[in-house]
Amino acid sequence: MATISQAAVKQDLYDAVNGDWQATAEIPADHASTGGFMDLVDGIEKTLMHDFDAMVAGKTTPNDPQLAEFIKFYQLTKDFEKRDQDGAKPLRPYLKQIDSLTDLADLQQRMPDWIYDGLPLPFSLDVDADMKNTKVNALFAQAPNTILPDKTYYDEGNQQGPKLLAVYGQMMLQLLQLAGESAAQAQQIVDDTLKFDRLIVPWVKSAEEAADYSKMYNPRPFKEFVNNSRYLDLAAITYSVINGNPELVILPEPAYFDHFNDVVNPDNFTMMKNWMKAKLVQRLSGYLSDEMRTVGTTYSRTLSGQAQPRSQAKSAYYLAAGAFDQVVGLYYGHKYFGETAKADVHHMVEKMIAVYKRRLQANTWLSADTRAKAIVKLDNLGIQVGYPDKLEAVYTKYKTLPAADGGNVLSNVLCFGRIARQDMFAKWGQATDRTRWEMSADTVNAYYHPFMNIIVFPAAILQAPFYSLDQSSSANYGGIGAVIAHEISHAFDNNGALFDEFGNLHNWWTDDDSAHFKELAKAMIAEFDGLDFAGAKVNGTLTVSENIADAGGLSCAEEAAKGEADVDLAAFFTNWAMVWRMKATKQYMQLLLSIDVHAPAKLRANVQPKNLDDFYATFDIQPTDPMYLAPDKRVKIW
Repeated sequence: MATISQAAVKQDLYDAVNGDWQATAEIPADHASTGGFMDLVDGIEKTLMHDFDAMVAGKTTPNDPQLAEFIKFYQLTKDFEKRDQDGAKPLRPYLKQIDSLTDLADLQQRMPDWIYDGLPLPFSLDVDADMKNTKVNALFAQAPNTILPDKTYYDEGNQQGPKLLAVYGQMMLQLLQLAGESAAQAQQIVDDTLKFDRLIVPWVKSAEEAADYSKMYNPRPFKEFVNNSRYLDLAAITYSVINGNPELVILPEPAYFDHFNDVVNPDNFTMMKNWMKAKLVQRLSGYLSDEMRTVGTTYSRTLSGQAQPRSQAKSAYYLAAGAFDQVVGLYYGHKYFGETAKADVHHMVEKMIAVYKRRLQANTWLSADTRAKAIVKLDNLGIQVGYPDKLEAVYTKYKTLPAADGGNVLSNVLCFGRIARQDMFAKWGQATDRTRWEMSADTVNAYYHPFMNIIVFPAAILQAPFYSLDQSSSANYGGIGAVIAHEISHAFDNNGALFDEFGNLHNWWTDDDSAHFKELAKAMIAEFDGLDFAGAKVNGTLTVSENIADAGGLSCAEEAAKGEADVDLAAFFTNWAMVWRMKATKQYMQLLLSIDVHAPAKLRANVQPKNLDDFYATFDIQPTDPMYLAPDKRVKIW
């Protein structure tokens, strides 16, 4: 690892490590960003496309039946000649279904099929762990998404909102006409869609409000839930997809259902039909002709500042891999990670948990009771590394219908989606599966699941610069060690701390400890809130949980690094800053500031080291240096 200038670190750690790279890095035209995480994504994309293209060409053979079904589907997604010939033809039967709707009673009759097919509706049902009894799957009812990425974009003073809605409207006019609507019809559909969208906005949460997980849990007796609508029989709709009689429905967006009759009523029926058509065309455009695919990305590319759509080859790969994500992930994990690396990283996670446990035992601000319960939670933390032990059974039901038998991309996608949703609804009232992977092994990410109390590290992130046998132990701890400890820390951030060792929403803190923790969380909010970035400001409340996890992760990883014989804290902090290198469009950075629960990458790299005393000793940081933070301002939680 290259040596960095101490004088440069005193000014800005991130720039000292990444400045030369930042000056020359170019954002690919089909990206909104480039850098550490994205470089790994691009490398995996190149590797897997090479492998799968060889299978499509018959040069190699898929080694299991599910992979063979994926390759057959990949052949369909790659055949743009056939997709262009078909145009919007595969979509039109669904548009005709919407056109033929006569009233809300008619919609209700068809709703079970529409729910299974995942077609746009003014609410949705799904099944997930009951947050207060996570051993059992419960029923959830969700509000629809708004067009703009967050409700704050609709505020009168937000200048981006009207511009983005104009881009959305123009895109939808093009898409609807490509789908067979006349210009006048397309304009009416767009007008109605924008009006119906506005009816939803007041009753859904902002990203900041949604970042508080405890506020997701709003159980409502089923008898009360079904009375939320005067015009739809919500009980009959639920019974059509759930085999049983639920006592409760959990509403993450309760205000929406409190005002459901204001949105879904006979007066708004035509408007809602047109909203459904626009949502349908936008959602399914990527599965159709190349023209519809590229036009359909206009709005999202404007949001992120991405200059060009993906190439046909890349879009075909991602479309196919998205449908068979766990199949692709298992292939990647077995071929490019393997059991040896899986065992090695699992051992590393156990070591980090042991470090965290020692830190909890030595904690000075928690009471003995709370500390003991925190250790119980840590002892029950589930670990998933690399890839699943086996493929989820639902993927064995995915059978690709080839073009020769009348299949096309859209028909297969809808079929796979129906199978997945039927499988999901069949799990209502059943025991949850703590071993189930929600992220595929080829995903460059990691996560903590508060409802399951598990940490997950897919194979894709377990490579340089995060982790490599060619790196020093300190560099690895500054990379994957900090990531591992970050995910462990999520069990004790402002959200994770609300859940017990079983993942149940349950207060295990004493009142005094809880109050003290909330004060520490406020200090973390204050440390980030209002920081200037990309012409906007960081929302400390939106990002607080990730910032707490970063702080705990970095501190814990540093302690682990110091326990090694070859400790090199300069290498530790250097690799920490390196993994966060990122160059992005201004539009993308501002979008993330509005909706992302993570602080900007550069600030993640720079702010957290300031909270660690060893950072100052390692680089001789003095009170006159820009990277200095006074001791009484340093936030230390875990």
